[in-house]
Amino acid sequence: MLKDLKEFLLRGNVIDLAVGVIIANAFGAIVTSLIGDVITPLFLNPALKAAGVEQIAGLKWNGIAYGSFLSAVINFLVIGTVLFFIVKSVEKAQSLTKKEEDTTEETAGPTELEVLQEIKALLESK
Repeated sequence: MLKDLKEFLLRGNVIDLAVGVIIANAFGAIVTSLIGDVITPLFLNPALKAAGVEQIAGLKWNGIAYGSFLSAVINFLVIGTVLFFIVKSVEKAQSLTKKEEDTTEETAGPTELEVLQEIKALLESK
């Protein structure tokens, strides 16, 4: 029984999943901080003050707390937008890195076959 447990816990998939969950949690904290500490004070709070609403989650009409729902929708849209721009930035950085690698590979110099063909051409011309 312990041997099976050890095999299960040390399988690559379980370790990969654990690392993925931990990294996702850390990345979630970064996104939450970006939204709460940067995006909301810069953009959302001024827009709410301009609309005359200090706390959007506190809006109610006949006992229906539509402000909480509206707050959740706005939060989703803001997080989705921020994640979109983060993913696009990462993709662009990866494509730039790939282009640099491709350029490095292309300027590596002639291959052995090309050198031999040049030598053959030189010998034939003499």
